[in-house]
Amino acid sequence: MGKRILIVDDAAFMRMMIKDILTKNDFEVVGEAADGAQAVEKYNELKPDLVTMDITMPEMDGIAALKLIKEKDANAIIIMCSAMGQQAMVIDAIQAGAKDFIVKPFQADRVIEAIQKALG
Repeated sequence: MGKRILIVDDAAFMRMMIKDILTKNDFEVVGEAADGAQAVEKYNELKPDLVTMDITMPEMDGIAALKLIKEKDANAIIIMCSAMGQQAMVIDAIQAGAKDFIVKPFQADRVIEAIQKALG
């Protein structure tokens, strides 16, 4: 089985799109979360190899969740997902420890490339 991935996005449609791309490329989607708080909880519970994290979400945004996950697990591999025009937030995320970022709408080859690069 491929690497275990946690998908975090407040839009179910976006989670479904990423899940589809990942499963077609032999990755195992071990969980999904709809906000940052759920992301932190699921990360601790599932210990995935990688997380795709939306930046803008209700409750707790992706950057806050990224920081909390990194506090608990410095080796966490997190890729941020952002809409166009969120460059400043992407820079914050990278400085907080995100490995990479992918821009919505997702392009399958870019998603896979970012994940494979992040996983080394």
